[in-house]
Amino acid sequence: MADDMLRLEELEAALPAMTRWRVSGRREVDWAALEAALGVALPSDFRSFSEAYPALVIDDFLMVSLPVPGEEALWASGRTEDDILQDLYEMGDAEEYVPYPGPGGLVSWAESNSGDAFYWKTSPADPEKWPVVIRTDNGEWFEFPVGAVEFLARVYGRVIDVPGMPRNFPSDSPQVLGLGDRTDRSTA
Repeated sequence: MADDMLRLEELEAALPAMTRWRVSGRREVDWAALEAALGVALPSDFRSFSEAYPALVIDDFLMVSLPVPGEEALWASGRTEDDILQDLYEMGDAEEYVPYPGPGGLVSWAESNSGDAFYWKTSPADPEKWPVVIRTDNGEWFEFPVGAVEFLARVYGRVIDVPGMPRNFPSDSPQVLGLGDRTDRSTA
């Protein structure tokens, strides 16, 4: 858990505009219900992120989907119903990637407003080791050997360059919008 908080702190340092959306206390996500609906456990860094923040939109470009307490089953179903990925897979345009729940299948955690999709590859079996996979809007695939929170920290800290993204990604001063229940948000 300490490593997860360190990763979250690295993300907050790389993307300080997000901290205004951090909740006071903790968002009470029912992980047992969510993971039962999804059929797989999720990485602990993502759990820590989800307990501290609502869904976020960064620079009106990247939407990071975080579960809403009480709507865990809905969030889980939204991760596995990826018609575009399913169509690409059926047409043979998904490279070696498969939709979840196939072995090592992809589970989405973010998307851009231009059609880029951000996934975990659910292989190896340990979710702490799942890499991030990106399908760009022009059909290119890229895999990064880090988790979602570390990936975002490195992208916004300008350590990772993501091929196929717009030239202004990330922007020099990213703005962040928190989605969801504003009463859930810290007033600090």
